[in-house]
Amino acid sequence: MTAAGTVEIDWTRLTGPDIRAVAARGNALAVLPVGSLEQHGPHLPVITDTRTAWEVSIRAARLAAPAEPVLVLPGLWTGMSEHHLPFGGTISLDYAEFHGVIRGITRSIRALGFTRLLIVNGHGGNIEPLALAARELAHEYGLPVVATTPWAIPAAAARIAAMMDSAKSVQHACEAETSVMLAMTPETVRPENFEEAVRQAPPARPGRDGFSRFWAFSERAPATGVKGDPRTATAAKGEQMLDAMAEALAAAMSDAALWHVPEPVWAPGRGLGPTVPQ
Repeated sequence: MTAAGTVEIDWTRLTGPDIRAVAARGNALAVLPVGSLEQHGPHLPVITDTRTAWEVSIRAARLAAPAEPVLVLPGLWTGMSEHHLPFGGTISLDYAEFHGVIRGITRSIRALGFTRLLIVNGHGGNIEPLALAARELAHEYGLPVVATTPWAIPAAAARIAAMMDSAKSVQHACEAETSVMLAMTPETVRPENFEEAVRQAPPARPGRDGFSRFWAFSERAPATGVKGDPRTATAAKGEQMLDAMAEALAAAMSDAALWHVPEPVWAPGRGLGPTVPQ
């Protein structure tokens, strides 16, 4: 408990015995915010995705506790961002390195007695790698590993779209990301550079629906590394967006259907067993 009598959900503010006590409650949930360290145009800091994932995780855990035994780990500050390297300021892992870090965290929280891991992602380039990592780690460690990007949770996405004036979806260093940074750390936002962020750029290389390949952001947003328009961003919108994502995430934390133990499909002889739940 904190001095104010509320439940502490920030892993970094607790002692080892405190964390053991949370795990001992059973069905304990560890939340791992994952983001990036990457360019966000001339107006936002490179920590934007990590800071957003951490903030949403903390807000959601506060809503879920004390009913849920939940703790939020420190944000993982780098992911897969090689597509942003041409613009500077970016640190990236490759998939093997990224998976290795997530694997080590999963193995550790299982050893500590946590039985669930929720990965809260703030960076678009991590979505596919985390989907694969969650799938593989669930098989390897026999516990539910769930990954989500709160911007894309349908309940949150619909509310956020209704708040936006310049577009109806989240892009990169756009109205939405700028709004949440204005709400969280306004001193890191540079409004004087908003016009530079949206200056005319050469055309982006067109993609082709239904096909997947690597695209650098220098091909997608050649001049500034920005997709979207930050000029309509406000701190008030940012607060509402953060709350929308936190509420959707908190609901998922207590959704029993999401957290059943994974089917042990790789168990010896599993193909000879029943396929209908007993």
